[in-house]
Amino acid sequence: MAAIDIGTNSIRSIVVEARPGGEFQVLDDEKATVRLGEGLTQSGEISPAAWARACEALARMSKIQQGYGVAAVEAVATSAVRQAHNGRAFVAAVKQDLGLDIEIISGEEEAELAFLSARSSFEMENLRYALVDIGGGSAEIVSTMGAHIEDIFSLELGAVVLTEKFLPKDPISPEQHKRLRKYIRAALKKSLSDQDGGIQCLIGSGGAMTTIAAMVMAQRREQFSSVQGYDVLRSEVVHLLAMLARKPLSERRAVPGLAPERADIIVAGMTVVDEIMRRFGTNILKINERGIRHGLILRSLEKHGLASRETPAADWRSTVLKFARSCHFNEDHADQVAQLALNIFDALAPDFHLLPRHRHLLEAAALLHDIGYFINYARHHKHSYHLIRHASLFGFSPREQEIIANVARYHRRALPKKSHDNLQGLTAEDQRTIKRLGGILRLADGLDRRRNRMVKSIECGLDARELRIRLSGAEDLSVEVYGGESKSDLFEAAFDRKLKILIN
Repeated sequence: MAAIDIGTNSIRSIVVEARPGGEFQVLDDEKATVRLGEGLTQSGEISPAAWARACEALARMSKIQQGYGVAAVEAVATSAVRQAHNGRAFVAAVKQDLGLDIEIISGEEEAELAFLSARSSFEMENLRYALVDIGGGSAEIVSTMGAHIEDIFSLELGAVVLTEKFLPKDPISPEQHKRLRKYIRAALKKSLSDQDGGIQCLIGSGGAMTTIAAMVMAQRREQFSSVQGYDVLRSEVVHLLAMLARKPLSERRAVPGLAPERADIIVAGMTVVDEIMRRFGTNILKINERGIRHGLILRSLEKHGLASRETPAADWRSTVLKFARSCHFNEDHADQVAQLALNIFDALAPDFHLLPRHRHLLEAAALLHDIGYFINYARHHKHSYHLIRHASLFGFSPREQEIIANVARYHRRALPKKSHDNLQGLTAEDQRTIKRLGGILRLADGLDRRRNRMVKSIECGLDARELRIRLSGAEDLSVEVYGGESKSDLFEAAFDRKLKILIN
């Protein structure tokens, strides 16, 4: 099946293979920047040039979908088509020429689709979030408690519309930007006056959000395969925005991470993000790269009886296990290594200030450390790294997924080195985390050397010089002692402690 999101700035098409149980695999993801809302503020209509660009893109996307043998298409049009006097004529023309049925949806429906996408992509239980989707013509805001919607707001704060209205000249003057901020603040105050704060995190979708993530990633010199789930601090938004607002368009186009075709509207889009974070008092922005088209696919799955909205939200552990099972892993061995690793972690955590989130990363890496067997035994630790790095793991940011992949990669063979490509682009702190968690995992893997859960329990004792691990089991554990001692090198280097393994 396929979904098409016809926005004010761009049109996105996604083709997926649907499977029972609400799952799907993305086969194709196409984007065309058509600026359907170009000049709409002044004329009130879709211009002939924008009309032609949109029809050309939709014709191409329809042919791609036909090539995949798509059985069902969900196509929606948002702000530009909704507001244009000739919007319905555009929809009718596309129906006549391409046979494509387009639904013009309200801002509230846009927000619900963004919520559907976020709910299936983030762990939202017991936290208060604001979901924000910024398009070219409007911004949709959803306040949620856990996985339940509290309020939905649709505001005419799209990046294209605001740019045309407030920032028509290049370079942008401080006075222009000040008027833009004043307008956005007034709109937010009017619509969100009943919101009492308490928003712990913003989840953002739309082109402005993914562009912010790409620019921040470039500034941090990080190299992740996706911005899905990427964390951005408000301070980074503030500093980036100040820098971009001072630059003329020609210089903005050269900013790393900023697509040239978005350079003219990014200041308006980022100003909306900055003011929303200011309004809610939030410091963290999480990026939902999937957005409305993902929500459309989920809605289509429900419509065709392949999923239910009542299906429990995913959690990170079940997603990790599902992925591991798809790689035909040895579940008994992985579970044993995970339990041993977590016992060791708990003994070390207080003295080395290891965090609860580190525990989750270690457990995920332990469960996945051997999935590289799916490709080949030789170099399977490196195969594990690549499989994890490119997996779709619910609940983990790109940075966390990179850490998990590296921890699994170092469960055998070479120790981490600065020259290793897989460590490039990671901070010194993240590299230290990888060495510590990798040292624990490597050791735990050695303690199940025969891969048959011979160790029934362990007791750990830590002092300033060594970690003592006492093993208990029904049979002789000399092989497990040997396995642990032979894989203690990374642990001893990472924690600056000698290892002593005893048998009860």
